[in-house]
Amino acid sequence: MLLNKNSFKGIKTTKYTMNKWLKLLIGLILVIAVVYVWGMDFLGFGTAALIALKGGLIWFVLMIGLLLLFLGINEIKE
Repeated sequence: MLLNKNSFKGIKTTKYTMNKWLKLLIGLILVIAVVYVWGMDFLGFGTAALIALKGGLIWFVLMIGLLLLFLGINEIKE
């Protein structure tokens, strides 16, 4: 029966995983590149990123507020 067999037991993921040091190196390169571009304000990317961050922060606070509102309404119902 397929219901009693563990389907994920035989799958080996080590063949397709990225080396942890390679992940760390690529992440470090990307972070340094972003900080450099933002600091140098290359083609206005720093200003655009700051504007997007401000807009994203407003949406994040709005969504958290709506979530808390819905959770509060749900608790009042019960």
